[in-house]
Amino acid sequence: MCDTCGCNLTHGNAHLVQSGGRLATTDDGRAAVSVLDGLLAENDHQAAHNREHFDANGVLAINLMSSPGSGKTALLEATARALGGEVRMAVIEGDLETENDARRIREQGIPAVQITTGTACHLDAHMVHQALHHMDLSGLDIVFIENVGNLVCPASFDLGHHRNVTLLSVTEGDDKPAKYPVMFRAADLMLVTKCDLLAVLDDFDPRAAEQRLRQLANPAPVLDMAAKNGDGIDAWLDWLRAELAAQRARVAQGQTARPAMQPDGARLHAHGHDHDHHPHDHVHP
Repeated sequence: MCDTCGCNLTHGNAHLVQSGGRLATTDDGRAAVSVLDGLLAENDHQAAHNREHFDANGVLAINLMSSPGSGKTALLEATARALGGEVRMAVIEGDLETENDARRIREQGIPAVQITTGTACHLDAHMVHQALHHMDLSGLDIVFIENVGNLVCPASFDLGHHRNVTLLSVTEGDDKPAKYPVMFRAADLMLVTKCDLLAVLDDFDPRAAEQRLRQLANPAPVLDMAAKNGDGIDAWLDWLRAELAAQRARVAQGQTARPAMQPDGARLHAHGHDHDHHPHDHVHP
């Protein structure tokens, strides 16, 4: 597993490979592969448990993924202001360090639980499960999970959520879907953010970005918006309302929805590395 970013072994799942853990012993000569497959399987098991919690409370869980600085927290701030009391929402924040983003969300009157991952470059289902212990789902409609800023690893780990939203800022380049196909194949919605900057960033073409998403055979809707001035936010809110209504209908029928996670991305990322790094994550309500 990757000992550069610690993307597979986290404080949340480290108990599985420590002495006495379920994955503490592996087949001779296949330690890295066996442990990785086991961790992914354990993550999926925990994710299913998390999703049962969300569904039991009629909550829609949305995972926000993007590179750092694409505007995930600004999107949540704008969403909180626009929805007012219409939708009861909470946020699970994932960052390597600090509670800066969680504080910003709380300033909007929205409960937020901060997970600091140390050096782990994504959230996993075990971390989200720990965060849920600090959250009353019975009083909520939507839980947003703001994943660690990273265009690779977050797309490979089911957290127990229902939908993936991938943000692409106009400051990044319209070729990102082609460069990071694992991430953009996992998108249930692609948000092109900071569109208010297009007047000075004429090398970004939103339609070229959409075309590259389609070349990945992903039919997900694409919305342009600028959280700073509110342009395009109505379409985003309509998408949220439709997804919330769909979740309520599924729950009434005893059904659920799973996001389009890409577990092969984790295997490719981790191939050939040994696991000797134990990052630490902490949950702050």
